[in-house]
Amino acid sequence: MPENLPDFSSSVKLKYVKLGYQYLINHILLFSLIPIASAVTVHLLNRGPDAILKTITSIHLDVVQTTCFVFVIVFVSTIYFMSKPRSIYLVDYTCYKPPITCRVPFSTFMEHSRLILKDNPKSVEFQMRILERSGLGEETSLPPAIHYIPPKPNMEAARGEAEAVIFSAIDNLFAKTGLKPKDIDVLIVNCSLFSPTPSLSAMVVNKYKLRSNIKSYNLSGMGCSAGIIAIDLARDLLQVLPNANAVVISTEIITPNYYQGNERAMLLPNCLFRMGAAALLLSNKRRERSRAKYKLVHVVRTHKGSDDRAYSCVYEQEDPQGLVGINLSKDLMVIAADALKSNITTMGPLVLPASEQLLFLFTLIGRKIFNPKWKPYIPDFKLAFEHFCIHAGGRAVIDELQKNLQLLPEHVEASRMTLHRFGNTSSSSLWYEMSYIESKGRMKKGDRVWQIAFGSGFKCNSAVWKCNRNIKTPVAGPWEDCIDRYPVHIPEVVKL
Repeated sequence: MPENLPDFSSSVKLKYVKLGYQYLINHILLFSLIPIASAVTVHLLNRGPDAILKTITSIHLDVVQTTCFVFVIVFVSTIYFMSKPRSIYLVDYTCYKPPITCRVPFSTFMEHSRLILKDNPKSVEFQMRILERSGLGEETSLPPAIHYIPPKPNMEAARGEAEAVIFSAIDNLFAKTGLKPKDIDVLIVNCSLFSPTPSLSAMVVNKYKLRSNIKSYNLSGMGCSAGIIAIDLARDLLQVLPNANAVVISTEIITPNYYQGNERAMLLPNCLFRMGAAALLLSNKRRERSRAKYKLVHVVRTHKGSDDRAYSCVYEQEDPQGLVGINLSKDLMVIAADALKSNITTMGPLVLPASEQLLFLFTLIGRKIFNPKWKPYIPDFKLAFEHFCIHAGGRAVIDELQKNLQLLPEHVEASRMTLHRFGNTSSSSLWYEMSYIESKGRMKKGDRVWQIAFGSGFKCNSAVWKCNRNIKTPVAGPWEDCIDRYPVHIPEVVKL
């Protein structure tokens, strides 16, 4: 026998040990049943076929017993199926693609800023530094009213933008799904900052001559996470309306919210927000199951604090080279992290495998009882999801979530590329990201998608979808003319 045993910690890859542990815990029920099934099988084999046949024939049930037995089975089955929530399917969705005439390259944006803010060069310089570090590309778009010098952000122009983005998305949805206006039972429109009278939902009802008994809702003032809130509302309505279709429209109207003053916190949205909209068809009809793209699995909504500064605070700091850099407020990241933590705490038990939940529980108990300095265990959400759609609100948001959730670059690729190509399209950005994954041919049947959205208030809302069928590369969509060029390298700073 050798004097020194080999060092197994270095010879065995711990990754495979963890994989083995996960497989064992996730299939613990199956493994526990194997000995019982084996013992029963051996016992029956030892008794022989004659004894088994004699036991079966000795069982006699009269008519009353048989009737009661059948009644109990039918009763329990009926209660189970009646109490089971209706399945909600995402039949299909579309994203608005702005025309080329609305594009704002960096040079155009900065030229207009110099002309509009000619009396305040510091504000122009501030916007330039924001744009350099924003992660946006040269093909993002702003509505026509903002292209004027000076801009014309009036009510008529805002209505024009709303009609352009919403009607285009709905028309494409009708063409894609074959949906007729009379088939819509529920209509939900969410737009945070533009809430006119008559409402945007009324505008859609009048345009498409929807039914007089349609259930119409207009959500406003809920920030960039309102798209998930709208989906949650549609889910609740479809639980009580049998055989119904719901159309959800998510957008943000830029025109009336374009800021022309000198307050730096108010200038930040000018640099990040861009045109965009998405239209979704949700249904609880069983016949839609075969053609639906996704099935809704979970929706989790959390709300932390009421800090209105969460989206507007920026601060300046001197970097080691003496250059002034612009960063998101520390208050924002603290509030966002708190909201995300609450959302993850709720979502974790719903989606994580048993192995991850046990590791998290053991670490939590150890920190409470033995040593509070133990490093908290961060569950590996990559075991629960194949795809992640993180709200493309800005580079800092994507960076922080990638770090905190320990995601790989490919997991945040859709978010970064959406921010680069379309900018921050508010609540509709999640669907541009979903379309990116589909356009790359990466969405397969059974894949799980986690959509995470942040909004003012401060809110962190998320939805989980399961792919219902293999998704063929779309022929038409927002990425059709550029998907072959992506992913692209996005430098930390683009010098303008």
